[in-house]
Amino acid sequence: METNVLNYRILITPEKHEGRTVYNALCPALGVADFGNSIELAKKHIQGAIECYLESLMKDGEPIPAPDLPDVTIATTTVRLPHGYKPVFI
Repeated sequence: METNVLNYRILITPEKHEGRTVYNALCPALGVADFGNSIELAKKHIQGAIECYLESLMKDGEPIPAPDLPDVTIATTTVRLPHGYKPVFI
């Protein structure tokens, strides 16, 4: 049996929840999200969620979204707010 391997990018971000840190995992290409109490658990959970989602698409005869291209850079940037502006975060 042939095995196909697809690579989807996931973003993992920490979040304070009830006094502790949890890690949210998101696969933007598929719109699939999950979480875990550690980065490794978040990765494990999102992998299972992605596999379940892809199996559901195949079962329903739907096309599988293309995997992410390997040559993409993800970065953050620092921006300055106008002097005296007090931001309100949501």
